[in-house]
Amino acid sequence: MRGLLAVLRAVITVFVILDELLRPLYRPLLRRLADLRIMRRLEETVAALPRVFVLLALAIPFAIAEPLKLFGLLLFARGQFWAGLVVTAFAHLMSFVFVERIYDAGREKLLSYRWFAWIMDQVVRVRDHMLGWVRATAAYDLAMRTRDAVRNWWRAVRA
Repeated sequence: MRGLLAVLRAVITVFVILDELLRPLYRPLLRRLADLRIMRRLEETVAALPRVFVLLALAIPFAIAEPLKLFGLLLFARGQFWAGLVVTAFAHLMSFVFVERIYDAGREKLLSYRWFAWIMDQVVRVRDHMLGWVRATAAYDLAMRTRDAVRNWWRAVRA
């Protein structure tokens, strides 16, 4: 069990560090997409829906994006790096753009389902626990110091 937890911790650490390092690249893109009129209209439309339709609106892109992420990992495992990268990037973009926007727009209605609120509480609890785990590692500390050094270097270059 200890070995399995060590492997899980290593995998989670890699993903969290990659997210931290890549966030400066993709967050501005996501903000621009969220500012598009079509995205604002999508959010307004979702917010106006009855809660069951908000749930359905969330489920559809989620049901497409999550299996695509697994398929991307399968492509990586088969040695098809570029195909895996494209599929994985598309799936994450779909999650970030649609799932996140729909969830934000319909959050109150979704959380009015007791079972949904319970699931989200569990997800947040597990996520916070795992992030605490990862942030306590030397690898995370090194990655954040490296990220900060690169940011400072880039600011100096631009100045």
